[in-house]
Amino acid sequence: MKGKFITFEGFEGSGKSTQIRLFAQYLKKQRLPVLLLREPGSTGISERIRKILLDKKNKALSQDAEMLLYLAARSQLVQEKIIPALKKGKVILCDRFHDATVAYQGYGLGLDKKLINSIGNFVMAGIKPDLTILFDIDVEEGLKRAGRNKDRIEQRPLGYHRRVRQGYLGIAKKEPGRVKVIKVDADIETVQQRVRELAICLFRK
Repeated sequence: MKGKFITFEGFEGSGKSTQIRLFAQYLKKQRLPVLLLREPGSTGISERIRKILLDKKNKALSQDAEMLLYLAARSQLVQEKIIPALKKGKVILCDRFHDATVAYQGYGLGLDKKLINSIGNFVMAGIKPDLTILFDIDVEEGLKRAGRNKDRIEQRPLGYHRRVRQGYLGIAKKEPGRVKVIKVDADIETVQQRVRELAICLFRK
């Protein structure tokens, strides 16, 4: 694999989606071959799974089914987009990846994290991010920024979202070499500069 794989993680309202778009624009200006992806999604099949997962009407969706659907969408993305792009030497920027499932379904819902990681390892087919940037923000502030039109996951109780945030921070503590935390305590431009400073080391290797 010749390419680079960077994932952006974070709680609702952390601004990660804005930051990943800005970073993609920056890399393109440097004339690097960039592929911007989101999870779940970025393939025809994965986008259809996304609609099922986030639709507020799907209240009967079980926790186990939710977890497996996220992993199924990831499997399609890895095989269809990520592996081919890495072989071509592209820089892949992905808005969420496996850490999100561990945080949201493992820590948030209390599902078996070992099981999630076991199936996740199969799904990822040996692919692991070179760098994960985690945007950390206070739970209440993040939900306020996320707005009123919340999807099925965002509508969950405050306690759930607090567990998700702590889960993310726990992952970062376990893997400090890969996961770098950026506190969302400044304007968009300042946070973007922090992103670039963290990522630039990858392109010097």
